[in-house]
Amino acid sequence: MRAIHVGLLALLAVPAALAQAPVEDLTSREQAIQRGQQKAGAAYRELQQAQYEAKLAEQDYLNAQDAQRAAQKQADEMKRQRDAAKQALDAAQRKVAQARKRYEEALTVTDKAFQTPPAK
Repeated sequence: MRAIHVGLLALLAVPAALAQAPVEDLTSREQAIQRGQQKAGAAYRELQQAQYEAKLAEQDYLNAQDAQRAAQKQADEMKRQRDAAKQALDAAQRKVAQARKRYEEALTVTDKAFQTPPAK
């Protein structure tokens, strides 16, 4: 029976102790809540800023990727033009070599004609 009385007194003492909480504790609790809210607000602003910066970085990346693709297309076209120009150069050089060969052959025939005595 004595245990029941002690338990009952303990149960009655807890609400009384809570009701008599010092004003400083409520103020410090309110201050803690306010500090927590301020920290949460600052953290949320940082989150928003980080998300904004990530979005900008993503857009920069996509723009750079598009620019690289365009540059690659242009480089491919320039390579195709260079290859075509090289083929034209090679063909022109072959023509020069063939023309030079015909010229040399013609000079050789002419030289032989000069060296041959005239027929009587």
